[in-house]
Amino acid sequence: MAEALSQEELSAAHCWEQEDRVPGRPGMTEFRRRVRYHQARWREANGHPIGTQPIVPRPGGPRPRQVGSRLPLDYARETGANFLTNQALAAARTRTSVVEAHQSFDHQRLWADLLSSAALAFNLFGDLAADLQLADQAVHTWWPQAPGRVTEVRFAHSPGRFDPAYLNSLRDFDAAFVLDLDDGTQGVVAVDVNYHERAKPETPKPSNRRRNLEVADRSGVFAKGATDPLTARSEFCVLWLEHLLSLSMVQHASGHWRWAHYVVVHPAGNTDIADMVARYREFLVDPATFSTMTVEELLGAGALPGPAVAALRERYLPG
Repeated sequence: MAEALSQEELSAAHCWEQEDRVPGRPGMTEFRRRVRYHQARWREANGHPIGTQPIVPRPGGPRPRQVGSRLPLDYARETGANFLTNQALAAARTRTSVVEAHQSFDHQRLWADLLSSAALAFNLFGDLAADLQLADQAVHTWWPQAPGRVTEVRFAHSPGRFDPAYLNSLRDFDAAFVLDLDDGTQGVVAVDVNYHERAKPETPKPSNRRRNLEVADRSGVFAKGATDPLTARSEFCVLWLEHLLSLSMVQHASGHWRWAHYVVVHPAGNTDIADMVARYREFLVDPATFSTMTVEELLGAGALPGPAVAALRERYLPG
């Protein structure tokens, strides 16, 4: 990575944000600052106006401050400027026009925050949602072990929030590739997309402990004693719960889901996520249901059209 950006450089671009600092991890702090700065420069280069904190200023509230990595919400909704292709924008508009039961969806960040991982998911996979043959080719390029063929690409999707037949939680997947297995059942490649995120300790909901352990034990995926640290407060919380959500699908009493694979996607420079997933693998005795891929690997696999790859690299990968 290039020389660290100075406070003066970041402030001039309206990118000096205290939340980007990760105590004790200077490399991660620099990554978060650099990608924010990169998004601000991308916005400027493309002639988009600057947004604010808060995204929607409150009438009579404190004076909003400019944030270089954001767009004004009305402008963002009207133009779809956070999305790189017409297909990605169409997928975002389609998804935000419907409401899955109990969903928690930050519409403001999706449209107006250039650091949004949800928006990155649409930019990565929106073209595939519009071309299922291309989607099928891409999925089997990225994950050759996937059975069947892709019949649908879903975004911000859960098979059932607060449904005790699954995980009884609010967790969902940034993207999900639904596979037809030719016998009346389906499979899924469930994808968690990370960009600017850092690893933050959280605690799985104690009231769901019994269900979480039931899914984990039935899966046969986890090493002996692994669930002790995973049920406690740790940076693995969200990762574990989303992996469990995919595992709960193949355990569902309906037998509808016969195969599931959970994938974490992140930029190579996001050392927090890279380190977390590497340590998470140590909890697994059967890695077949879990894998990771960097954004760079995903774009370099030749699965997406060349113009889309070039636009994604320019937009999301500094240097």
